[in-house]
Amino acid sequence: MGLYDADAISRLREILGQEDASAMIVPSSDPHFGEYVPDHYKCIEWLCGFTGEAGTLVVTMDRAALWTDSRFFIQAAAELDGTGVELMRQNVPGTPSLAQWLKDNLAEDDIVVMDEDLFSYSDYTAMVDALAPVTPSLVEDPFDRIWKDRPALVFNPVRHIGVEISGETSMSKYERLCRTLAMPVPFAYIMTAMDDIAWLCNLRGTDVEYNALPMAYAVVDNRGIALFARQAMLSEEAVAALTSNGLTELREYEEFGRYLQTLPKDCVRIFASGKVTAKYFFAAMDNVYNNPSIPSHVPDPVTGGTVAMMKAVKNEVEADGFRKACVVDGRAISRVIAWVRENAGTGITEKDVALKIEEYRKESADYLGESFPSIVAYGANAALPHYSIPESGGAEIGRDGLLLIDTGAHYAYGTTDTTRMIPLGNLTQEEKDDYTAVLKGLIRLSMAVFPQGTRGCLLDILARGEVYRRGKRYLHGTSHGIGHVLCVHEGPQSIRMEENPVALADGMVLSVEPGVYVEGSHGIRHENTVIVTPCTDAGSEGFSRFETITRAPIDLSPVNASMLDDSEKEWIESFNRCCSL
Repeated sequence: MGLYDADAISRLREILGQEDASAMIVPSSDPHFGEYVPDHYKCIEWLCGFTGEAGTLVVTMDRAALWTDSRFFIQAAAELDGTGVELMRQNVPGTPSLAQWLKDNLAEDDIVVMDEDLFSYSDYTAMVDALAPVTPSLVEDPFDRIWKDRPALVFNPVRHIGVEISGETSMSKYERLCRTLAMPVPFAYIMTAMDDIAWLCNLRGTDVEYNALPMAYAVVDNRGIALFARQAMLSEEAVAALTSNGLTELREYEEFGRYLQTLPKDCVRIFASGKVTAKYFFAAMDNVYNNPSIPSHVPDPVTGGTVAMMKAVKNEVEADGFRKACVVDGRAISRVIAWVRENAGTGITEKDVALKIEEYRKESADYLGESFPSIVAYGANAALPHYSIPESGGAEIGRDGLLLIDTGAHYAYGTTDTTRMIPLGNLTQEEKDDYTAVLKGLIRLSMAVFPQGTRGCLLDILARGEVYRRGKRYLHGTSHGIGHVLCVHEGPQSIRMEENPVALADGMVLSVEPGVYVEGSHGIRHENTVIVTPCTDAGSEGFSRFETITRAPIDLSPVNASMLDDSEKEWIESFNRCCSL
């Protein structure tokens, strides 16, 4: 069961007793607050066996409970079975919030502890407010004391990518950042998000599973960039590129916290994102904040972060890399679809399909690895939006029903994320109509023309409308940003029901992925990758549209043609023709 240790919670309770604490809150995060965390920080999995990417565990002296969202309800129920840990289904009526559950189970003077490395400044302050009058306390990582054979942090070789891939030098990005911040006075821009740092410095690595990232921190100021990374892992080319112009100062990864304690006293502005900077690091800068002549830190001035926003808008070299990656990946996915149809009913399993996807991708010399664990879900398994194939191999693929494949990869020049449905035989009318409703949503959003500056939530109904008309819904977002050989899930932009103040901008790369999920029966999702691009038609100045760049065909055999209008039929037929080129 992976890292799970049946005695781990008992050992944690011993530590709580020694600290005179009554409870500990353990999030699924690391000091960089990315989606995927190194094994070293998979504390929740070690404590209770839950392997999902999103969860928060609370351990008291006599109870333990895990909060997670709808993507992981079924997975969590199975993984927590027999552990004694209660499953708390977030946002389900009757489920108490984490803070309320703690207040119901503790006295006001009880102490709740949290690992200082694993809570961002924003999450810590929100927890303080939610738990009042109970006060949480930050503690130094307790797991090093009790986790025998804890996996060490892994630092792999770090490479530099040239302008033929990135489209822009690190020096140019630094200068753009300084112009955007427009600081005529000494400043410090604190960076802890690894994808932001990798983008700024044109570095790539493999320290985090499924992310092409090196573990690093950085501080940008008027003088240049201080990069904190494992020096021995930087390639000669990377060192030369970073230091040749005198812009970058190289320091060891572990020096970051101490460096923050020595920020110059004349530093008039400190920019830091409370969402991705640990509370511990804010405390390390107290010597600057406590200087009466220096204002306290100011939030990063662009929603989601200035560098995050710069990174989200791809240049033409990056956009061309995405297009090329989609062509290469589309060929591999098309071959997998053909292989599944030929071998369905012969005993092949969901795991066999996932391995076949990787096998075909590896035939490209430019393939770098999967961008997330492939979701291969047959029949009722596809009703779980984030289904995970069990170690046993999963379901056998039969000759009826639907197979969902949601998969992505990193190539040297771009990243992909694609979902395809493979109809394998007899389908119910409900399956056909759901298939068509989701496809209609994909098409309608993909065809959208909208004023520049439009927020994603204003377009979301285009994808959900036909699904709603069928009296159904999906709870996940319709779209996320995609990083350029960084993280497949990238912000700050999105298309979802919830308000996100970040406007869609030309050059952003996003997924389009509506779905329908019928528990115990089937799940359907169609997903393409798109680039926001300016309209060029006469009279359309100031408007944008989506360029669909995925090149894996969509099977039209289950489609209820009466549900599509002529323009939608024309769009999907044109799309499939592009996939055959």
